[in-house]
Amino acid sequence: MLLQIPDVLDARQLAEARRLLADAPWSDGRDSAGSQAAQVKRNQQLPHDCAAARHVRDAVIGAVEREPLFLSAALPRRLFTPRINRYGGDTPSYGEHVDNAIRFRADDGERVRTDISCTVFLSEPDAYEGGELLIQDTFGPRTIKLPAGHAVLYPGTSVHQVTPVTRGWRIACFFWIESMIRSDEQRRLLYELDLAITRLRNRHGDDAETVALTGTYHNLLRMWADT
Repeated sequence: MLLQIPDVLDARQLAEARRLLADAPWSDGRDSAGSQAAQVKRNQQLPHDCAAARHVRDAVIGAVEREPLFLSAALPRRLFTPRINRYGGDTPSYGEHVDNAIRFRADDGERVRTDISCTVFLSEPDAYEGGELLIQDTFGPRTIKLPAGHAVLYPGTSVHQVTPVTRGWRIACFFWIESMIRSDEQRRLLYELDLAITRLRNRHGDDAETVALTGTYHNLLRMWADT
C-alpha cells in the first residue's frame, strides 16, 4: 500500500527544522548503506547524534504518533530512529535499491524489521528540480514529490530510487516501521475497513452495524497481529 499523509509537520516545525539544518554537519550518506545500496547511493546524511538530527527526529516521531492516518495505516510495533538526508550538488541521487530487511537502531541496537518505509519531505517542491521518489508499484512506477511537511508510506519491499536533483537541495526525513501486521495485504484490508467504519460512525453513530464491524476489525487485528 502506498499512502500520502498531509501536514505531518506544521509551518512552525518546518521553519525551526530549516533553521537548524542550515548549519548542520552533513556527511557521506554511504556510511549507513548496505553493500549493494552503497554502489548507487550518492547523498548526504546528518550524523545520528547531532543537534539538528535530534530535533527533527523528535518532531517527526511526536507528529506521527499523534497522526490517526499514520497509526491506522502502519499499525506500528516499533520505529527505526528517523534520519535526515539531502540530495544536490555532487551528491544528487540514489539509484534503484531495496532497503535492508532488518535495521539496527543506533541508540539502543534494537532490531527493526522494515515492513514500511516512510519519507517526510522537508523541502518545498519548487526549491529543487528532480529529486522525485520513484517507487516500483504493483501497477507500475509511481513518482512522489510532496509539499514540505507531507509524508508518504510505502512497502519496504519496494524497489525505489531518488532521481537526480539538478537544481537546489532536496532535504527529507526518512525511517522505517515494523508493523504489528507483517503482510502488506492484511494491513491494507485493515486500513480500508477502519476507514469505512469511521465514515459509518460519523454518518450513523454507534449503531448495531458499526459496533459489529468494529468487532470484526478487532478480531482480525487480534488474529493477525504480532505484538
